[in-house]
Amino acid sequence: MEITVTHHAAEKRYEAHAGGSRIGLAAYVLADRMIVFTHTEVDPAHEGRGVGGALARFALDDARARGLTVMPLCPFIKGWIQRHPDYADLQFNAPVSTATD
Repeated sequence: MEITVTHHAAEKRYEAHAGGSRIGLAAYVLADRMIVFTHTEVDPAHEGRGVGGALARFALDDARARGLTVMPLCPFIKGWIQRHPDYADLQFNAPVSTATD
């Protein structure tokens, strides 16, 4: 199965297609120079076939090319980055809170 991933900026998502059908997506919110990944989904009929990985790689490569920092709120994108440490440098690292209230 050949997977094609495209960026749909107007819809704020990356989409994976195969055989003329959308089989997955990774949604995000853009905030200044940061992209916040909020949700990733893959059609159940295509799970385990590399669709999620193709989405993550394409989206993170695009973020890197655009000079964006990444905040992976989506558990899938967060886990994918943990399994691919060559993308760890993209993650936003918030400082530890010093709040006392």
